[in-house]
Amino acid sequence: MKNVKNNLDEMQEAKLLQIEHNGCWLAFWGLLVTMIVELFVFGSEEIGRIIIGEWIVFMLLSLYLSIACMKNGIWDRRLKADPITNLTISLIAAAVSAVIMAVVSFVRYHSVNGALSMFVIFLVVIFAVCYASLSLGALFYKKKLAKLESESGEDEA
Repeated sequence: MKNVKNNLDEMQEAKLLQIEHNGCWLAFWGLLVTMIVELFVFGSEEIGRIIIGEWIVFMLLSLYLSIACMKNGIWDRRLKADPITNLTISLIAAAVSAVIMAVVSFVRYHSVNGALSMFVIFLVVIFAVCYASLSLGALFYKKKLAKLESESGEDEA
């Protein structure tokens, strides 16, 4: 590939990176909100057909961000890759997902018992999947970080 001259100075380059960063996160959270709204509007039966495009883009963006961060030894600016953080994030994700699905179930079927069942099932399943995923990701992150730190230590020696 041919190198193209960059017409931006360092300040413009930093601003452009910030704009791209904000745009990426706007797209990520916008897609998530759009899918949740469509779930409420269209219900769960036809939702697969309706949100498949948004879901594919959302998952590709999620995978790209996760893999790129892991590859570069980055976890988060503020959160640590430890079991307490994984537990907290998993509980939050499970609770939010469970509430959304319970509300959708109640609106659709007008059954409190069905909504409670949906809440419990989603709470347990989403918590287990999130906690396992975060724990596995933290393991990969720590291994990659140790490898990157050992490589940088060899370069200095």
